[in-house]
Amino acid sequence: MRKSERLFQLVTLLQGRRTAITAQDLARALGVAIRTVYRDIQALILSGVPIDGEAGVGYRLRAGFDLPPLMFQPEEVTALLVGSRMVQAWTDPDLARAAKHAEAKILAVLTPQMLIGVSRLPYRIPVYERSESGIHRLLRKACEGRQKVSIAYRDMNGQDSTRTVWPLGMVGWGDHWTLLAWCEKRDAYRNFRFDRIQDIMLLPEHYPQHSERNLEHYLTRIVGMDDEQKPA
Repeated sequence: MRKSERLFQLVTLLQGRRTAITAQDLARALGVAIRTVYRDIQALILSGVPIDGEAGVGYRLRAGFDLPPLMFQPEEVTALLVGSRMVQAWTDPDLARAAKHAEAKILAVLTPQMLIGVSRLPYRIPVYERSESGIHRLLRKACEGRQKVSIAYRDMNGQDSTRTVWPLGMVGWGDHWTLLAWCEKRDAYRNFRFDRIQDIMLLPEHYPQHSERNLEHYLTRIVGMDDEQKPA
């Protein structure tokens, strides 16, 4: 865990209590040594966080202190939470866990009035087991690491083929995902629907950076999108 994340969690733990909590309990909750808690408490105090401490009693956050991210507007909170739940529903288990952790951090800094608004959100995005989640994770990692993959693919006409591709990006269409890749067999850009991939294998070979074989080049030069049109 990075120090910034640990400091955030430390303030969140203190903020959620009415009574003091000992350094030992904080260390146990954070999974760190007591000395680390002492250093982190000192760093927070020096940065202006009003923490009171008493030997043998513990630490307590002074009443009235709020974390800075309370600048969120209601619609910004809605957008973040809906986005988080879409990630949990439509990507892979690793990203889903990260989204849940991020959502907890957002909720921890909201005012009571905002939390009431969150409880009334009309959005419901079911999270269910998806057969493509393993493919999603593998292709995401392949895109991030510029690693080639071999896929057995069945096109819309039912024709099967095996391709070695350079995974460049993933595009979500609401009801399905597609992989944008450079296909070595066709020596050209190709799109592959996740649900038509019959088998997939991550290869040990990495593909090189190429000025005319990348996501930006495809969107700008091939599709003709400008910056405002490009998908996030």
